[in-house]
Amino acid sequence: MLKKSVLAVLCCLLPVFAAQAAPLKVAVGQITTAVEKQMPVDKIENFPADYGKLYCFTRIVGADQETQVTHVWYYQEDEMARVVLPVRSSDWRTYSSKRFLPQWAGQWRVKILDADENELATIAFVLE
Repeated sequence: MLKKSVLAVLCCLLPVFAAQAAPLKVAVGQITTAVEKQMPVDKIENFPADYGKLYCFTRIVGADQETQVTHVWYYQEDEMARVVLPVRSSDWRTYSSKRFLPQWAGQWRVKILDADENELATIAFVLE
């Protein structure tokens, strides 16, 4: 009787565990000067501070339902921008952009967060 009860409980819980969202992953994450045809044109790690605008491109994989990611742009330790982006398939490309002032030379990073604010990746770059 106990075996049947345990089996019944497990059978009821199995769909609950299966329905939980699959973990998102950043398959590609890079800073670029432009995005063309949904692809980054280059990969930036260091760039002149007077450029004006850069993009954070991400290819997100693993979504089993519509969700979102957030690109959080940091200059040193200060949050400078937060952009919420939809993820509408299991292999989704998206990007955000940030304009820069010449006096913002230094260490930058973009944190990519899932819908629950879990960090998926961080992309660092330097404006010189």
